[in-house]
Amino acid sequence: MAKLEFTVPDTLNGARLDKAVVALAPGASRARVKKAIEGGDVRVNGRTLAKGGVVATGDIIAIDEAAVKSGDSPCLPEPEAPLVVRHASAAVLVVDKPAGQPTAPLREGEMGTLANALLGHYPDLDGIGYSAREPGIVHRLDTETSGLVVAARTADAFETLREALKDEKIEKEYLLVCKSEGLPDEGTIEYPIANHPKDKRRVYPCIHPRDVIRYEPRAASTRYQVETRVGPWALVRAEAKRAIRHQLRAHFAALGHPLVGDTLYGGEEVSGLARHALHAARVAWDGEGNKELAFDVVSELPEDMAKLVR
Repeated sequence: MAKLEFTVPDTLNGARLDKAVVALAPGASRARVKKAIEGGDVRVNGRTLAKGGVVATGDIIAIDEAAVKSGDSPCLPEPEAPLVVRHASAAVLVVDKPAGQPTAPLREGEMGTLANALLGHYPDLDGIGYSAREPGIVHRLDTETSGLVVAARTADAFETLREALKDEKIEKEYLLVCKSEGLPDEGTIEYPIANHPKDKRRVYPCIHPRDVIRYEPRAASTRYQVETRVGPWALVRAEAKRAIRHQLRAHFAALGHPLVGDTLYGGEEVSGLARHALHAARVAWDGEGNKELAFDVVSELPEDMAKLVR
């Protein structure tokens, strides 16, 4: 694609560079704009700006079109799709995703995801988020994980929530069911997690120091406490503020206590449970003084998991 050049108008005088580029470049992806700026691929008057730099009237912004435009096809709205909203403000939505529903589409034209329902009920989410297929969505859940997902209703709210998530300020609690025998009443799991070297469907908890050197994993910490024990199973409340991909599933499997139904990580199949026993039960943030951004939302344990520990 061609090189894009824009002259900053009076209306964007003093604006942050990333916001100015998004406003001036039609179809620009916010996530890709930030990445391009961090990589030094956006120039203002021939020079790069530090993170958080601002522009002034008359400045010339130059950037490759391919560096800022998202290649994603848009998410299609489904206004008639069911959507359980647990919290709504002018800035934030917290919705309850059922097990079996993908968070966002992976293929062009895919329907039936949480993102399709969100966009159908809240058209103003269009253009907000990491990509066109994830309107407003701040974090994902695995398809077979049920529970709470946070979405932003404005671009500013999305950036604030994204930073809060990255800085581990948003509280995220999960309920899971695993084998009870031998599991301590509480503990912290701190195995770093890497992409699996042989199976793209899984992640790899690096238990041995040699694996840390070999695979360059990401840090991951899971705190947990057993809530109740019934027969062979334990209902566990776990906290993982960042919760990288498959973190809880891989961590409990590494302990020798894979989630019930999580056959990918060695969990036992049980009658009446058609997925892994993991539920995002609570999300909370104080908003750091902004009431529109603050939330503390709880989702009850779904019936298919509850009957295991009744």
